[in-house]
Amino acid sequence: MSFDEIYNITLMQGFAGLSLFAVLLLMGLGLAIIFGQMGVINMAHGEFMTIGAYTIFLLSTLTESYAPGLMQAYFPFAIVCAFIVAFIFGWLAEWALIRHLYKRPLDTLLATWGLSLAMQQAFRTLIGPKEVSPTLPDWLMGSWEVTEGLDIPINGMFVLALTLLVTGGVLLALYKSRWGLRVRATVANRAMANATGINTTRTDRVTFAIGCGIAGVAGAAFTTIGSTGPTSGSLYIVDAFLVVTFGGAASLWGTVVSAFGIAQTQSISEFFLSGSMAKVLTLLLIVTILMLRPQGLFASKVRR
Repeated sequence: MSFDEIYNITLMQGFAGLSLFAVLLLMGLGLAIIFGQMGVINMAHGEFMTIGAYTIFLLSTLTESYAPGLMQAYFPFAIVCAFIVAFIFGWLAEWALIRHLYKRPLDTLLATWGLSLAMQQAFRTLIGPKEVSPTLPDWLMGSWEVTEGLDIPINGMFVLALTLLVTGGVLLALYKSRWGLRVRATVANRAMANATGINTTRTDRVTFAIGCGIAGVAGAAFTTIGSTGPTSGSLYIVDAFLVVTFGGAASLWGTVVSAFGIAQTQSISEFFLSGSMAKVLTLLLIVTILMLRPQGLFASKVRR
């Protein structure tokens, strides 16, 4: 195998890793908001991703059955719906369960794990145990040939653009909006935030729901690279927590860098090694770096 072939294969694996990067980053962003900003360990986060993926599938099925002329235009609208549906379920979960368990991290872990199992069973009952895939628009199919021997998948470029848009929106909202100001004030000093008139209970609920909504967008991105089943989200929850922990629990920038590093390491090494060995190599690198820097890549500077 020549150097040019190895170079092109490495680049293609790198671009293939961008799809995994997009899913991990969107999952990690939702977790960074919920876990990093609120201290809630949400083991059901993967199921909110599954809700987003199933929303895309259901809208695809309805569009194909009742409005086939809109098949080329439904997908962006479906992504917005995936966010809204996951947001609503996240709002309800916080109101019914999570709000009673703040400052009790072990209890939130056990409660959300039970919630995830209940949601998986609901998916099996309502939609079925088999994996399903939506019908994607034609413009998401195929690849772009940059040079001979180097093809970039179009769906990967779309998912990357979507991820950059969502990431930019989250960062802008967190540092430039009134909601972001309330979140940062609540994280810095909850008692003082209450004293200044900030409704921290409502802030917590909206923050949790937004994190779940972002997981729904991750589910929409996931439908472009794989089929969806009742346990699809649970396959990504460990990786998502790795992204947040490795990047720094309260750092959104750390989440971005961490997701990119983990996805690229895993994707490129999978070509030269078996899938399981690539996973072992990725975990070994993460553990080694965390041993040297336990606070993650980007340390939190929140005053306590």
